[in-house]
Amino acid sequence: MARKKKICPHCGKELLEYQNPVPTVDIIIEFGAQGIILIKRKNYPQGWALPGGFVDYGETVEAAAAREAKEETSLELESMRQFGVYSDPTRDPRRHTLSIVFIAQGRGNPQPADDAEDLGIFTPDNLPHPIVFDHDKILQDYFRMKKRTNN
Repeated sequence: MARKKKICPHCGKELLEYQNPVPTVDIIIEFGAQGIILIKRKNYPQGWALPGGFVDYGETVEAAAAREAKEETSLELESMRQFGVYSDPTRDPRRHTLSIVFIAQGRGNPQPADDAEDLGIFTPDNLPHPIVFDHDKILQDYFRMKKRTNN
């Protein structure tokens, strides 16, 4: 019996299936005291998300995080540190990914580019909807950690 091809609803190309999780990065970009940067995705799945993306072959996860932040927000990263790893097999509707999440300070003038249709600076009290992937969980963990460390 032939395997039915899965087609990407956005670009119409065949989706590749991997037996192992694909490494990705997501970045919680703190923008001074104003809040954190989220992007509004123009590609599937549409919605608001942390800047991030796939780690290229031969690239470190730190370099991937800096590249993705620059590509999607036009910001340089400073004081980057690892926040956690998220690996729920259902976290990305396109395939099983494993995300290494970083926290960094953003420097520069935030401008949407690449996968970002728009961007905004948000606080825990004014998060946009919908938030895609498992980024709502990541943000809950982040804001909970911030609350603990600020008290």
